[in-house]
Amino acid sequence: MARRRRTSALEDVIDLAAMLPWWLALLLAIVSYFAIHHYAVMEVPAPMVPGRIGDAVGKQLTKTFALFGQYIVPFCFSLGALISIIGRRKRANLHEVVARQPAADALNGMSWREFEMLVGEFFRRQGYAVTETGGIADGGVDLVLTRGGETYLVQCKQWRAFKVSVNIVRELYGVMAARGAVGGFIVTSGVFTDDARQFASGRNIELIDGEKLFAMIKDLRRADAHPRTTTLSIDLSEPSSPLAEVSSTPMCPKCGASMRLRTARKGANAGQSFWGCSQFPNCRGVRPNAA
Repeated sequence: MARRRRTSALEDVIDLAAMLPWWLALLLAIVSYFAIHHYAVMEVPAPMVPGRIGDAVGKQLTKTFALFGQYIVPFCFSLGALISIIGRRKRANLHEVVARQPAADALNGMSWREFEMLVGEFFRRQGYAVTETGGIADGGVDLVLTRGGETYLVQCKQWRAFKVSVNIVRELYGVMAARGAVGGFIVTSGVFTDDARQFASGRNIELIDGEKLFAMIKDLRRADAHPRTTTLSIDLSEPSSPLAEVSSTPMCPKCGASMRLRTARKGANAGQSFWGCSQFPNCRGVRPNAA
């Protein structure tokens, strides 16, 4: 996917601020003003010793830049905050529009940027903190997810004419190992090759094709409409568990938190599903799965 090239340091500041929560960008605007203003109002004494002329010139240059920077830098952060607000609304609207469509064809008319925004919003609604890197990170990672102190990497492929090959999956797996990520996702509006699916099987990589993403977005919308009776969760800590599941969710008998459907990996009940507390390992409450 094509990426817009950076043209200036001020543009970098605006882009950085736009990726932050709007309130944090505004806070940085205020802090940067007072920090730079300190240098804008400082006194620059005339040099009394010939050998100190260089220091005086340096301080005068700093003051001159600060006189302009005390307004320009906060403006860039404020503009980034506005872009963040507009972008947040656009992401929410994209998610809602797709969720209301009758078929997955709604994904095909999107640009690569809109597709990344949609995927980021989808994960954000799962409780992940989402950082959009725009594919600048190593291995073409488009999104970096964090939750519970753990990091997950996401590649987005808005490919309608090509299948996502095994090479893409191998590349993400290598980046995951290099960056210490506990899991990864590859999300496409199209489909994956059989080799790609075979390589991802048994590894902490989830492959989400267009049909699956569309179904999960619709399920999430239903879950949001009935938060007390349904839940949708993504859990890569257990590769054998479904990627996304919407169901009637019991409450933990120990702490009262919602529970997640898990699969026993060992012991007499290996292979059987059960309800485990969503606060694990802090809480180890369990319930049998009646299904």
